[in-house]
Amino acid sequence: MPYAPWWRDAVMYQIYLRSFRDGNGDGVGDLRGARAGLGYLTALGVDGIWLSPCFPSPQRDHGYDVADYCAIDPLFGDLAEFDRLVADAHRLGLKVILDIVPNHCSSEHPRFAQALAAGPGSAERSWFHFSDGRGPDGDQPPNNWRAMFGGPAWTRVTEPDGRPGQWYLHMFTPHQPDWNWRVPEVADQFDQVLRFWLDRGVDGFRIDVAAGLYKHPDLPDSPDPAADERARDAINPLAWNQPEVHQVWRRWRALCEEYTARDGRERTLVGEVSAPTAAEQARYVRPDELHQAFYFDLLRAGWDAKTFHERIDAALRDIVSSGAAVTWVLNNHDQQRTVTRYSQVNDGAEAAADEERGAARAGAAALLLLALPGSVYLYQGEELGLPEVTDLPAEVLSDPIVAGTGRPEAGRDGCRVPLPWSGAAAPFGFSDAAADRVWLPQPDWFAAHSVQRLRSDGDSVWHMYRDALQLRRNLAPLRGDSLEWLQVSAETLVFRRGEGFVCAVNFSDAPVPAPVAGPPLLSSRPCDDGKLAAGTTAWWIA
Repeated sequence: MPYAPWWRDAVMYQIYLRSFRDGNGDGVGDLRGARAGLGYLTALGVDGIWLSPCFPSPQRDHGYDVADYCAIDPLFGDLAEFDRLVADAHRLGLKVILDIVPNHCSSEHPRFAQALAAGPGSAERSWFHFSDGRGPDGDQPPNNWRAMFGGPAWTRVTEPDGRPGQWYLHMFTPHQPDWNWRVPEVADQFDQVLRFWLDRGVDGFRIDVAAGLYKHPDLPDSPDPAADERARDAINPLAWNQPEVHQVWRRWRALCEEYTARDGRERTLVGEVSAPTAAEQARYVRPDELHQAFYFDLLRAGWDAKTFHERIDAALRDIVSSGAAVTWVLNNHDQQRTVTRYSQVNDGAEAAADEERGAARAGAAALLLLALPGSVYLYQGEELGLPEVTDLPAEVLSDPIVAGTGRPEAGRDGCRVPLPWSGAAAPFGFSDAAADRVWLPQPDWFAAHSVQRLRSDGDSVWHMYRDALQLRRNLAPLRGDSLEWLQVSAETLVFRRGEGFVCAVNFSDAPVPAPVAGPPLLSSRPCDDGKLAAGTTAWWIA
């Protein structure tokens, strides 16, 4: 079989740092805690970690508001601790991907402070999108764009002389001004940032808002500004997917290739790309651009065989056929947890029955994902079958989406509650701190999902993940990009990979005949008497 780079079929595990594990007892996860959890991840069987931002930050968006791209926030540790994490991960055979945020920074970044002090027309202001307002007194925003986290996408500043002045663009919150990538010095700055972390040994970068760096040069009005904040994943076509963004990824790809040529270690760039179609996303993963881009279409799909088939087929047709590999995801730190998402039914079922159904479907979806050709990124806690925490007290909610929209249900705190590791009561081994000092409270029912409990139960969802990852690594048919559909119906999807591997998914709420005689190699739920149970995925070697 031809040589394939490690990232084409790697299974990566997202560590949302403040919620993974606390190593210093302050109630917030950190680098020391992440190091302590590396052995757990090797036992699970993943190939590496994606580490959420740990740069100095006011933490108004939990690290996605960066004040210094070349240091570690003391909340999480220091550079020495980061270096130990990378060294330990590499010693265990794990890759380390670092989250980078090139679309915007913190309003406390020194460059933005300099821009505010320098005044209109200065070189310092050109690093950001400053513009005069509309109206006779300039008291109206330069255009009608809305921020993704709610409210106008523009904020007016007070000039050094004390008078109301220009406006600056922020596609997320006023605390996150957008960089102006049309200024060459911005690109030069990020070259230095990448080199700083590559020199420290990281294996690549997850790129936040990878489609959004360039805005339309004229900053015209949006034809439907309300759409930009109606949905969490809205795409403003004037601020997203501008053609010039591709030159950034060619530049970054060349920089990574330079390092690979130097030491033989392959790096990867994986983009958070919000593109309307798989064909448009494929443009981001051309041979000289990003190595990978998250394919969000299954994450956004309901539990429906037709939808899953169409979206898998589109990815295989438009992305794989271009020479790239699909990077599959079902969840991340910005989305409602899969168990809860798949529990949303409108048939009058009891809440307990809904959660049971959601857990079954989440396990089936994960096993399907791990059978597909390409790479997979898992979000921490999915292997524990964690549902969303939907009843957090209002006073602990810290997601800026809640403040920006006034809609607690739109927030992301519920998928970010710290992981339960052991024990019967909070903080469940996450921290040595008292439970009331943990940054988000953990519900009592987390005890049923603790790492300790699930690893001791051979029939748990944790063992399904572990077994699937072992088989994925060891089964020859699961290498390469081949996939052949054997059956597509309103109830089931069945496909073959390579010589003899068969995967079947039952999307219905009743058992269906199994497509292969004999017991499956692995299944997300027990299957008896030649039947594939409701809401179940199974693997066979036939």
